[in-house]
Amino acid sequence: MQAAVLTEMPAVDVRERLVEFVGEMAAELPHVRQRENALVYVRGLIEHGGRKSLQPTLFRLGEDGARYESLQQFLADSPWDSTVLVRACAERVAPELGVEAWVIDDTGIPKDGKHSPGVKRQYSGTLGKIGNCQIAVSVHAAGERGTQPLNWALYLPQEWCEDAERRRKAKVPDAVVFQTKPQLAAELVERAASWEIPRAPVLGDEAYGKNTELRNRLDDADIEYVLSINADAVVYDPDTIFSVPQRRPGSRGPAPSALVADREPRQLAELAAALEDSDFQTLVYRTRGGERLSSRFAIVRVIAAHPVDRGRRAPREEWLIIEWPADHDTPSDYWISNLPSDVPPQRLARLARRRWTIELDYRQLKGELGLDHYEGRSYPGFDHHCALVTCAHAFLTLKRMCPKAPRPA
Repeated sequence: MQAAVLTEMPAVDVRERLVEFVGEMAAELPHVRQRENALVYVRGLIEHGGRKSLQPTLFRLGEDGARYESLQQFLADSPWDSTVLVRACAERVAPELGVEAWVIDDTGIPKDGKHSPGVKRQYSGTLGKIGNCQIAVSVHAAGERGTQPLNWALYLPQEWCEDAERRRKAKVPDAVVFQTKPQLAAELVERAASWEIPRAPVLGDEAYGKNTELRNRLDDADIEYVLSINADAVVYDPDTIFSVPQRRPGSRGPAPSALVADREPRQLAELAAALEDSDFQTLVYRTRGGERLSSRFAIVRVIAAHPVDRGRRAPREEWLIIEWPADHDTPSDYWISNLPSDVPPQRLARLARRRWTIELDYRQLKGELGLDHYEGRSYPGFDHHCALVTCAHAFLTLKRMCPKAPRPA
């Protein structure tokens, strides 16, 4: 676990490195008190076990009531931009990771009551059921040497966005409007893509992969993806011919403009069932503890039907990745990808199965750094808390990779 790094170094050395690191990451915060409070908060997240909510953390640090009041204001009311901090952490850590993918996902944070921003009874994959919770959407860089959260967004359900009184009490900015989780994810990825960090294909589960708008936004921004997709999604064969039908003689109204295919599309499950054994190959997708993990994959070209039929976009060939283990009666997973047509199958299989790393990230962010421990009822406070947790994660990631290495010039 990352926090174990701290036990491998003298306490004074750790403290000095932490002060230097947070000072560098928070250097763009406009006020000295904000920079001081950032250091105290990150220290509390890293240096002590137990619950990471504000009061017990400051008690363990030996801080007084004045610091408590100052940190409350720093989290809930101070107008500092969390993006300044998460971007600094991303640009410092991501280049060290050997980045292979960016992963989008969301995590549920159980909450009591109804006043914490975004809280409601809603389904959370983290909980595996409907529960009273907040949901945070995030994007993470995943590489050979570790991971790093790149940015966060709190999902604000439509009923919250339309309730002026709840918004006022939770200090939700006027600029925040309702966005779906895929829309939030697309915005986070687009923002991170403008930073000085290594780009990599975006991975995501079916909740994101089946969203045509998300895939279109990423492709329009020249961002590659390998996204899980549902078995009942519909695609055309790559040799399908599309044309605009001629206007019928004597018809009125505008001339036809929508493309029409020369054949019907097929569901992915139907397409997979029609493949031959020779269309599948065994590919190694991960090495773990010296063990090579492999499965049976078919990788074929397709054209997604929804963007053409409903979105009226030009047909675009993509990769369809089908995993069908030899001991399964049906395929276990499907993915769709806009990676180039000459990409090696091995890389597609590895990326398709790479998304699991985000679950480890969430486990560390919650279990060690208190991502889910924020008890305030302020929208900016939750945003600031996520940024400071990201800073703590960044410090531990660097120390875990090479605890004694000096920072490169």
